[in-house]
Amino acid sequence: MNAAPGLRVYYGGTFDPVHDGHLAIARAARDALQAEIRLLPAADPPHRPAPGASAAQRVEMLQRALSGERGLLLDTFELQREERSWSVDTLHALRAQFGARQPIAWLVGADSFLGLPGWKHWRELFVLTHFVVAERPGYRLDDALPPALARTLDGRWSDGADDLHNAPAGRVLRLQQPLQPQSATELRRRIGAGQPWRQWLPPAVAEYIQAHGLYGAAPSSGRDPLRV
Repeated sequence: MNAAPGLRVYYGGTFDPVHDGHLAIARAARDALQAEIRLLPAADPPHRPAPGASAAQRVEMLQRALSGERGLLLDTFELQREERSWSVDTLHALRAQFGARQPIAWLVGADSFLGLPGWKHWRELFVLTHFVVAERPGYRLDDALPPALARTLDGRWSDGADDLHNAPAGRVLRLQQPLQPQSATELRRRIGAGQPWRQWLPPAVAEYIQAHGLYGAAPSSGRDPLRV
């Protein structure tokens, strides 16, 4: 794609598993920011239970999901660091690699953003990165902001992607994206309960889950038909 120079956008998460809702957010950010989106799987998330699939399996599913997707890239930076996946530490490491003047944006869902005051050294994050917050149509993020976060955001809201391209960090952009019903937690529950689940996933990811019996799926017989 013809990405605008400079801005590096990271979309972190466990992706356990990656599903159509993740891809919808990444595509919307790609189009709104005119930038490549780097999906950054976490190695050991400190704020939630251990993933249901191994890091290698989650990477394999992401590779399959992103195959042929314009402007969506897999980035294993956090896995290579072999440390707990605190966002502030990851961003410090990225700054050490790319420098203080590099525009960097962190793509998050609205629920995660509202929980920002619970993140490690959360105020420091605004010195290290921009935030792109995926809102759903009709959802008023401002009405739900914790007071400490609302005060920190004063003067940081951005009217457009140019603000993120032209400064290294510190701005917050709302990203409107289509309503998606998918949730990794609900998806894992459905798989374990034997309820319909494949329609929430790219076909190649669904085949991988079935073939390897992940999340309680009844494994398919024979070798994985999509593995070469």
